[in-house]
Amino acid sequence: MTELKNPKTQFKADSFIDQSQDTPALQSKMTPVPDTGEETYKASDKLVGRKAFVTGGDSGIGRAAAIAFAKEGADVAIQYLNGEEKDANEVKAFIESLGRKAVLLPYDLRDEGAATEQIEKAVEALGGLDILVLNAAQQIAQEKLSDYTVKQIEDTFKINVISQFESMIAAEKYLKPGASVIMTTSVQASSPSPHLMDYAATKASIRNLVVHFSQYFADKGVRVNGVAPGPIWTPLQLDHGQLEGAIPEFGQDSNLGRAGQPVELAPVYVLLASEEASYITGQIYGVTGGENINL
Repeated sequence: MTELKNPKTQFKADSFIDQSQDTPALQSKMTPVPDTGEETYKASDKLVGRKAFVTGGDSGIGRAAAIAFAKEGADVAIQYLNGEEKDANEVKAFIESLGRKAVLLPYDLRDEGAATEQIEKAVEALGGLDILVLNAAQQIAQEKLSDYTVKQIEDTFKINVISQFESMIAAEKYLKPGASVIMTTSVQASSPSPHLMDYAATKASIRNLVVHFSQYFADKGVRVNGVAPGPIWTPLQLDHGQLEGAIPEFGQDSNLGRAGQPVELAPVYVLLASEEASYITGQIYGVTGGENINL
């Protein structure tokens, strides 16, 4: 009989050391390194033969999803930002060690046409597209409204919203009945923090897009859902994603008293990508450590 594990202490539950990184932040330089499932995710052949593309798949939540997909039997392409090669190459090597195909696609989603081109390249390399995870994001915390610049706001919307919209336009012709799209929103969509105004607004937009895209693609037999993470230990937090001095207590005020690890979201992405979720579309799944995303 498997021993029950207390979710309050199952993963790191104490404070983090204060730390930050220059852009782009790397998972491999974090203390502690996030758990993205290389050792801890347990698979059961839910996605054998599938072709998956994950944006922001080099680290954090995207990496956990990519690794879980590969463990479940899928070939995986990941988009990453130039400067994140170390993390991206780690993922590629791990996926290939499982006997699956891994494709690396370096794209800056702020660039004109990048979102379209990444879809075309992913389909070409994989030979199709069964699972699309739109996860890449920018998060930059600001203490005061006057600290925000129009450039930051534009870039946040380009990466977090416009690139996802553009990717869906490009992917439509490749998404066949049975395909699944998963968009990463956030608890910030329903419970925004004052220091993340632009980020929270983009995540609320994504939540809205999940509803609209799910309605549009339903007749095509394509399911579209969202995942809303809470405080998850990822490089996003160290790349100006939190206010100065906030990292040590990051996630400690959640109901479970700790930050989440990326691997804890992987089963939700796998469920939504698999045929076990055949009657699930237009839904947002919260993985927040207890904060309600529906109030």
